[in-house]
Order: sequence, then structure tokens, then C-alpha cells
Amino acid sequence: MTLHPLFLNFVAQGVPIDTIRYILMFPLIVTLVAFFRQVVGIKAFGIYTPSIVTFAFLAFDPGGLKYGVAIFVSIILVGMLSRLLLRRLRILYLPRVAISLTIVALAILAILVAGGSLHRTGLASVSIFPLLIMITLVEKFVATQIEKGDKVALMLAGETLFISLVGYFLARSSTIAEYLLAFPWIVLLTIPVNIFLGRWRGLRLSELLRFSKLLK
Repeated sequence: MTLHPLFLNFVAQGVPIDTIRYILMFPLIVTLVAFFRQVVGIKAFGIYTPSIVTFAFLAFDPGGLKYGVAIFVSIILVGMLSRLLLRRLRILYLPRVAISLTIVALAILAILVAGGSLHRTGLASVSIFPLLIMITLVEKFVATQIEKGDKVALMLAGETLFISLVGYFLARSSTIAEYLLAFPWIVLLTIPVNIFLGRWRGLRLSELLRFSKLLK
């Protein structure tokens, strides 16, 4: 792997090469999210959530993407169930979310214990940081449920998962990583790309599909 001289110095100072790689990948991931929003019409939970979930997937053991997806789906389902259970309690928003997060955390702990008992070492040994990142999805999900209903919340969760998976495979690409580490100035190209996306006035792909009969 060819490294830019600047990064050779960073590595010599003890900075992990994976840290450099993923920091350089971050502008590409957020640009990808912006592209899906502006051109394709996939909203997801904003720009930060799918981006951070992408890196949570990357934090799982190699080959452990299936565990990341399983935990993502489990968190969404448990979050929905906890809101249904708490609906009868007339309490304020923040305490309700705190209780939901507690229930989700205990559910994830149970999943990890189950993974250990079934000898799923990749699941049982998951680091705490990607788990905490995933658990924070509950607040976004519950807030969307309250504001827009269960259907919209589930749709946005599915869109977030889809974008995160695309971002995961982008970030795992060794070819892209080699180019970024050798020519880091490529990252600056995301700025004009985002300026273009910010001025996008055309129909989104989702709108073209939605109004295809009318356009014909």
C-alpha cells in the first residue's frame, strides 16, 4: 500500500492507519448520504445517523456485518415495543426516552449473553462503542414515531439501514482506501460535489417513479 508522505509521518508517530483511513472516508460517506437525499430521495434519519451507523458496522469484527444488522433490527423492534408499553404512562418525553434506552440496553445485553451461550464469539465479543452508537438510534426512532407515526418511523429506519450498508461497502473498499491514502486531496472533491447537490433542482428518482404515469 502506497502512503502519502504526510501519513507516513503520522504512522511513525503512532497514529493507526485504520484511523486515518476512516477519517478520510467520512467525507465520502456524508456525501453519499447527501446524494441519496437530494438525487435519489431517500431521507433516512438525517445525515449524521446513517453515517455513524456505517462506522458502527465497521467497528464490528471482520465478517461481523450480519451481527451489526441483527443488532440494528433488534434495537428498532425493541424500541417500538417499549414505546407501546410506555404509551399508557403519561410522562414527559425525556424520561420516556430514558426508559426506552434502558429497555433496549438490557435487550442488547440479553442478545450478547445468548450469543455467548450459542458460541457466537463474534457477537458476544462486540465492542461497547458500536453498541452505544446503535442504541442511540432509539431516540431518533421514538421521536419520529411521536411526530410522524409508526409507518414513517419504520420507513426511515429501513432507509437508514440501506444507506448505512451502502456506506459500509464503500468504506470497506480497499481500492478506494488505497487512493485516499496515496492522494488525500481527493477528499476535497467532495466540496464541489456537495455544492452541486445543494443546487440540485431536478426531480428525485423517487419522484420520477412516483409520478411516472403522469410524466408519460
